Amino acid sequence: MEKAKLTLDRDFTGAEIDKRLYGSFAEHLGRCIYGGLYDPTHPDADDEGFRTDVISAIRDLGATVIRYPGGNFVSAYRWEDGVGPRELRPRRPEIAWSTTETNQFGTDEFMSWCKKAGVEPMMAVNLGSRGAEDAKNLLEYCNAQPGTFYADMRAKNASKDPYGVKLWCLGNEMDGPWQVGHKDAHDYAMTANSASRAMKLLDPDIQTIACGSSNSGMNTFIDWEREVLDLCWDTVDYISLHTYFGNSGGDVPSFLARSLSMDSFIDTVGSLIDTVKAKKRSKKNVYLSFDEWNVWYHSNGAQFERWSVAPPILEDVYDFADTLVVGAMLNSLIRHADRVKIACLAQIVNVIAPIMTETGGRLARQTTYYPIMLTAKNVSGKVLEQRLDCPKYDCKDFTDVPYLDTVCAVDGDRLTVTVVNRSLEEPVPLEAVLRGFGKLGYVSGSTIAGHALDTVNTFDSEPVRPRPADEPEMTGNGFNALIPAASWNLFTFSID
Repeated sequence: MEKAKLTLDRDFTGAEIDKRLYGSFAEHLGRCIYGGLYDPTHPDADDEGFRTDVISAIRDLGATVIRYPGGNFVSAYRWEDGVGPRELRPRRPEIAWSTTETNQFGTDEFMSWCKKAGVEPMMAVNLGSRGAEDAKNLLEYCNAQPGTFYADMRAKNASKDPYGVKLWCLGNEMDGPWQVGHKDAHDYAMTANSASRAMKLLDPDIQTIACGSSNSGMNTFIDWEREVLDLCWDTVDYISLHTYFGNSGGDVPSFLARSLSMDSFIDTVGSLIDTVKAKKRSKKNVYLSFDEWNVWYHSNGAQFERWSVAPPILEDVYDFADTLVVGAMLNSLIRHADRVKIACLAQIVNVIAPIMTETGGRLARQTTYYPIMLTAKNVSGKVLEQRLDCPKYDCKDFTDVPYLDTVCAVDGDRLTVTVVNRSLEEPVPLEAVLRGFGKLGYVSGSTIAGHALDTVNTFDSEPVRPRPADEPEMTGNGFNALIPAASWNLFTFSID
């Protein structure tokens, strides 16, 4: 394989990587909550019924913020059903996913769980079957000091101290015909604007996230974003993006290149933000919240019993090929740190998740767990602008796909370089030329490589795990490394 050349200059640093880029998502869907986060019958459950092995795995993953309670679930959710004495909480038909919701886990449990897991809560409000009044009431319940109706309700139920939730999603995927309370762009924008304005009158310190299109393939895409941004510009802080990639057709080269679509999606919505900002002659910035992203296709078509409690839904078993795609998607998010300030892997446990559990039993880390964990724990600081000259390939869905996908960041005296090799057969020699970094020292490296693409991790065995990378050759102004075929890699260097 022809050599790839990566050029970096210490003076060409980009945006700060927001720690909230390493977030995730917990929805009342399948076994994410019941049997995942909450399983009071489990031997490792604490006094609140939370699985401590799951909390430990999420801490190790490096998750920083968790979006809750949905997702499609939120668009018909009555948050009041999930607070107060558990024995008085109603069981409801959950119409988004055709299951039964017991409401044994709700807002107060989520806030307590977030504290134990060391993550920031990111709440979504129901703008499907409900509206601005209920959004304001939930905010009062979560953030107001005692002395008003809903704040006193919280104090009676769980906590005298406010929860101080700063991030609030204004509904979910409201352009989707599948959504309860589906709206067109104008109706949604008017509802979201009213909700955001009312919420910020109650608590000016919060940040709100307007719904973007459900994905870039929607017929509403672009026109939806433009109208929502135009009507909500003064009251919202972010607009959301959602995307999932799959390989149901078995076209591996195209699957490994899907992150190029993520790059394009971010760039397009960023351009729309700039257009609206220029039109309004505004000095304000609106940023991106990529609050649903992942690989999702393995479980499509799986059946479950309708109206059952916490059935196994969307329980994708990820393979090694998914590891490479998730790694490249993470690179895409980091590269766009100037735009993307929040990102949520969907989801955190059991439902298209890096962590799987047996209800009442064992826990397993899926193949996608490890690139997420190592990236969250090592890639911080500021993104470096880069020039990558790399051999490329064409495939069914893309042309000029670089074999290597790289992202680089500097944090004080530490440089990290993350590399995905999309070549299935050949290693790629990488020459890195670094300018203005002074003396560079190799600290450590990790690689996930050498597996058949269909290799999976199970409760009994986790073959897809990181191992130490081969040490690169240090040169006078950089390093040389041989990037294994079909691999995810992370190198850390010290800067003198």
